[in-house]
Amino acid sequence: MFRSLGIAVGMIGLALFIGMWGYHHFGRFGWTDSFYNASMILSGEGPAADPKIADVQPLHLFAGFYALFSGVTFITMVGVLLAPAIQRFLHRFHLEIVAPEMIEMSHEADAAAAARSEANAS
Repeated sequence: MFRSLGIAVGMIGLALFIGMWGYHHFGRFGWTDSFYNASMILSGEGPAADPKIADVQPLHLFAGFYALFSGVTFITMVGVLLAPAIQRFLHRFHLEIVAPEMIEMSHEADAAAAARSEANAS
């Protein structure tokens, strides 16, 4: 559980740093404003107001790609955080996720084992 939390916090920190660097480099923001804008996108709130710079096209391209990256990162980190809890739930109630083909194969294996035991008994 703590390992998953560590992975999630590390990935979110890395994603935040990537956003801060991009806003600092492409938008010519200070580090505080870069943190603010990257945090807003990473949290799903959306970008802050456009800056007053001459060429905003590189910044807009970066912000768009960073927003897509942030959405995928968020969904992935939710999966990483919930995976141990889901696994414990399935284990607690002895539930297994099995494809229908595997069930058919297990029935065939059970029948073959029963036939072998009958042959060995006689």
